[in-house]
Amino acid sequence: MTYDFIIVGAGSAGCVLADRLSESGQHKVLLLEAGGKDRLPWIKLPVGFAKTYYHPTYNYMYYSEKQENMDGRKMYAPRGKGQGGSGSINAMIYVRGQASDFDDWAAAGNKGWSYQDVLPYFKKMEKHPLGDTEFHSAKGKMGITQMSQSAHPLCAHYLKASKELGFKINDDFNGAEFEGAGIYEANIHKGFRDSSNTAYLKPALKRSNLTIWHHTVTEKVLFDVNKRAYALEINKNGVNQTLTVNKEIILAAGAVDSPKLLQLSGVADEKLLDKHNISVVLHSPAVGKNLQDHLCVSYYYRANVKTLNDDLGSLWGQTKAGLQYAFNRSGPLAISVNQGGGFFKGGEMEDSPNIQLYFNPMSYEIPTDPKATLAPDPYSGFLLAFNSCRPSSKGTIELTSSNPLDAPLINPNYLSTQKDIEEVLQGHKLIRKFMQAPALKAVTEEEVKPGEEVTDEASLLKYVREQASSIYHLCGTCAMGNEPKNSVVDHRLRVHGIKGLRVVDASIFPNITSGNINAPVMMVAEKGADMILEDNRS
Repeated sequence: MTYDFIIVGAGSAGCVLADRLSESGQHKVLLLEAGGKDRLPWIKLPVGFAKTYYHPTYNYMYYSEKQENMDGRKMYAPRGKGQGGSGSINAMIYVRGQASDFDDWAAAGNKGWSYQDVLPYFKKMEKHPLGDTEFHSAKGKMGITQMSQSAHPLCAHYLKASKELGFKINDDFNGAEFEGAGIYEANIHKGFRDSSNTAYLKPALKRSNLTIWHHTVTEKVLFDVNKRAYALEINKNGVNQTLTVNKEIILAAGAVDSPKLLQLSGVADEKLLDKHNISVVLHSPAVGKNLQDHLCVSYYYRANVKTLNDDLGSLWGQTKAGLQYAFNRSGPLAISVNQGGGFFKGGEMEDSPNIQLYFNPMSYEIPTDPKATLAPDPYSGFLLAFNSCRPSSKGTIELTSSNPLDAPLINPNYLSTQKDIEEVLQGHKLIRKFMQAPALKAVTEEEVKPGEEVTDEASLLKYVREQASSIYHLCGTCAMGNEPKNSVVDHRLRVHGIKGLRVVDASIFPNITSGNINAPVMMVAEKGADMILEDNRS
């Protein structure tokens, strides 16, 4: 079978690509997805991510290798499986990042990727309640909810504390200013999760020139003697097939599986390929390198007022929330539990915000047992959490074997730089500063974890190494750049040294962005689709 474009992966990027590349009706497009359809009703509900956190049908449930600097722990790394990818199981926080993130992409030699270059693509995505402004658009496909309209009353104490401490209040992290405290936006529309799957792919699937194949594992990209990608070896429902392409193959399998597929196909460091007896098509040493992620540290508090724990932790509270949602698409089930937060300078010497905060009017322990349920703590509680905006620790993704079904080795190499350790200390001081503000002291009984005994640097770092977790923003493993020795794709997302093959997903990030990465991933796909169509017209 032959198609003009074949996209591997129906995640946040792949769904956008499938829509845009088939939009004109001129191109025959095939979208391949290893998982199934998004049939679970919980996917539609904003709070439903708790039900997919350990769900093997919709989540690959990857784990990292043991992390030397994290008490030897294997860190959980959930990745979306099935139509919608990680966009179907995430917490939906909609943050673009700060302008300097993208200016750094451009400064690294990637022409056309500065903030001013990418802003039109962010706007192109949005169906924003603020309408058409300098920073937003009402004409896009992705519904955006400003959660400030319906945030839990406890969030007002967080905002008041921010004012008491002299921090600016920011009503729009995706507008003119990035720094400050506020309530996040989320890609939620009329009370439902609005992912690239629902906003882009599902309407596009009505077109006769777009096809999606579920339960299809892409095993290998095939190349001709001129190093042109011309076909894919796949396994669909247990049957092996070869698919040929007229124009391009686009990998959109994410920061874990896009580099893995390149490695399986012989485009990687030749030492790694020799180790697994894979024929070398192209020595590309940067494939699987430059892995970056946000490491999150949570602080738990017992409150003397009701929190979301009370709303969602009892049968009566759940019934009330269910009725609110059923009749009005409102209440705690209609928005993310990650509501307040912001971006702050961790020290006077910082040029730009380097610490992200989350203020959740609910507290919950992440269960380590996959059979356990992610549920509120059994007391009135809330949590404050932080992560570094631009951590400098870098890791790797590597094959474990030549079998496409084997999970790769994920080694984020957390806290391997002095900068990242110093920013952990900054984040700790920032949270403790917030908790001394009168507005938060007034609603707090005690710090449950890490506890008041954790005050010095040694005890804090011990807590972090034992308790911190990924916030699931893996990126950078097929980095964009102009030097093939330390990047994988060029500024038009074409794989260096290969024809007819691009990577368009979080793996192309040269550096991680400040904040949640789903919005930047979809922006990359919007811009990538434009470049693919431009190049194939000429």
